[in-house]
Amino acid sequence: AEVESDILRRVRALLRELDGHHPSCQSDRGMLRWTLHKKIDQNPSTSCVLVRILVKELERAERGDSRHHIIPLLHTLMYTLIQAPYIPDELCARVYDFCKRLLTLPKPFCTIGLDYASRLKVERTAPGTWYQRMVISEQSLRSDPYPYQEKIFIFADPELLPEAICHALLSDTEAAQVAQSPQDCMSCVVTHAMQAALGDTCDIHGLRAQLQALPPGDVERWFQQVVEAVECEGSEGGSDRGQHMARLERLYHALLGSVPAGNAPQEGLQGTPLPKPNISFHLWTEVEQLWKELVLFLRPLSQSCEPDCLSQDLDPVEMQDILSDCECCEQSRCSVLSTDSGIERDLPAAAEEPCAPCAGDAEHSRLHRKGGIKKKPSPLESVAFLQAGSRGPGGKPPGKPPRRSGMSAEPAAPLQRLHTARVVLLGDDRVLGRLAQAYHSLRKRETRRAFLTPRLNLQFYHIPVVPGQPNPSAAGDHAGPAELCEVAKCLGRADPWYESNINTLGHMIPKLATMPSSPSRALVTDLFLTDVIAYYARMGTQPVCFQVHAVKILFRDPAQEPAEDVFLTELQTQVQDSPSHRELSTTKKRTTLDGPGIDLTVTYRKVVLSDREKELVLSLRSMGLLMKAIPAEEAEELGSLSVTITEIIRINNLAGRSFSAVANRFKTRNIKIRSPEQRPFLVRLDKDSRRTYRDVIGLEVSPCLEPSYFLQKTRTMKLSLHKTEDVGLVKYLPKSLLLPINTFAGVIQ
Repeated sequence: AEVESDILRRVRALLRELDGHHPSCQSDRGMLRWTLHKKIDQNPSTSCVLVRILVKELERAERGDSRHHIIPLLHTLMYTLIQAPYIPDELCARVYDFCKRLLTLPKPFCTIGLDYASRLKVERTAPGTWYQRMVISEQSLRSDPYPYQEKIFIFADPELLPEAICHALLSDTEAAQVAQSPQDCMSCVVTHAMQAALGDTCDIHGLRAQLQALPPGDVERWFQQVVEAVECEGSEGGSDRGQHMARLERLYHALLGSVPAGNAPQEGLQGTPLPKPNISFHLWTEVEQLWKELVLFLRPLSQSCEPDCLSQDLDPVEMQDILSDCECCEQSRCSVLSTDSGIERDLPAAAEEPCAPCAGDAEHSRLHRKGGIKKKPSPLESVAFLQAGSRGPGGKPPGKPPRRSGMSAEPAAPLQRLHTARVVLLGDDRVLGRLAQAYHSLRKRETRRAFLTPRLNLQFYHIPVVPGQPNPSAAGDHAGPAELCEVAKCLGRADPWYESNINTLGHMIPKLATMPSSPSRALVTDLFLTDVIAYYARMGTQPVCFQVHAVKILFRDPAQEPAEDVFLTELQTQVQDSPSHRELSTTKKRTTLDGPGIDLTVTYRKVVLSDREKELVLSLRSMGLLMKAIPAEEAEELGSLSVTITEIIRINNLAGRSFSAVANRFKTRNIKIRSPEQRPFLVRLDKDSRRTYRDVIGLEVSPCLEPSYFLQKTRTMKLSLHKTEDVGLVKYLPKSLLLPINTFAGVIQ
């Protein structure tokens, strides 16, 4: 009773924090869930007590007006159930019935309920399946029945975070990987599967001692047998729980030898720790680094040097070179879209009409294209390297044999997404702006040659970090610590569990990183930071999608090509100082007559409540403008731009001429800005001064199109010149490029 009352008190404190009643000690914010699970880890036999309490609280929230409690309580329950040594079937059935009742609620309740109900259905037949699959995928253990792999990539911009934070996170992630070996993870799977099936009759100490005494090869052999037994029962919907228990009991006797079941020491249930996932820490120094790491995850260097795939070994230094250049890709877009090779002998008519050899063939054979620039491919760009990555399970063969006439082609094996990359972005809105650039570049690559998309499940996560200003040159003049985390605030408003568990890390990570080196510091950072990152990556499966906006920038120099870029959070313009004395004197005269700022012509489509768009044109004098893509309030819609233009208004009175600044605000999705006088101004993207454009006289902003949609749309328009609406395949493609960032609940309606 004392243990149950203590757990109930902790659960109620967690719910009070969700309601906005924060704990009196600010250091406890965001740690209530972690301390609750750590208490259960110290005493695994209390897992069933916590599960019963959580089920009662869920049923109370379902009956009452507390729906915002359901998803946090459900995630807490499921994370407990994964690690619990043994859960009775009647208790598991009660949780399963609750998840089925969530299917009658709107999103995201029905989505999360369906996911957990399907997992619990398998768990009731084969206890321990969820734990086993999580360890196999996170540790990339070889298993034919379950060939899935997962990895967590932490990306941090070294110019935005202090060196102490980067070094602390790097050392913590490396230490977590060194502390556990593949044999230890296999032993965890074996012991947890047997205890989940046999309960307190399982001699967990004897099992661990026996597995530790075995050589690595024998441990893997027993691991494969247990995985096959669990997956066989889990995949067969009509299987019985008793059959699964009997099969594992036979393996248990064979492993322990003559020790009969039921002779286990009566010490209660002993938990098996859940190994930490495979986490790699990366200092983000180039935009293409994300694509490179994902390719190497699918096709590691150790497997890419096969004689039948590559003619020579790949040097690690070469692998650091990302050959593909986004500007070159943009310049070659026309050739990518073209279906005509430009060679006469490739015309369809010539191919359909066979003719006898004649003297003209010699002339046709001499036709070739001149003036092209041949680009030397890099190892990561080479077709052989990418094809080698598809030779694994679920991949299609690297090449097609030539088909003879009269023979039917063999259908290609469907591709499966056996790999999951969980990319965690550490920092503020500036690192998310860089992510938008990298994601747009990745989608363009995949449009030209789909390699990652059919094989990789890519998911993004964001942990805000507010270290102050370690590098003032990288931050905008107006941006403070609070203004640099607008995306995290938006995610926190949409998902209270994200606000409680992740947003609180913004100020905690710098404090933990700057703690002096001591055993207590290593204990806190290793247990807390890696555990919270792992919990977020494991349980945060519901995305919140943000619209990426494209901007075309026109420069004052006619010889300079317009620049194309994307931004996620905001675009800011400022008046640029005149460099020459002549322009400076002219500017002073205009300032005296017309006031400060420059004349601008703004053309935009105004968004109204009826969702109809009305095009308006404004001519005004302005000091600058600010476009924000992240809503400041929960009621505002994602996807539209909130534009604030500081207009300078001249006032004539008896005392003379004066000027006042008035803020014009409106919402739009498309906007064009021009300087009729060719007066230049500055453009800064995503609050990052490193992404500043100078000598700008015009810009165009619109929602960024999904590259695959743009490609198909262009091809369709070339075939049907008079049709502007979407026809054919284009109708079924996503039109806008959305950046999904995972939270625990997504957007709660």
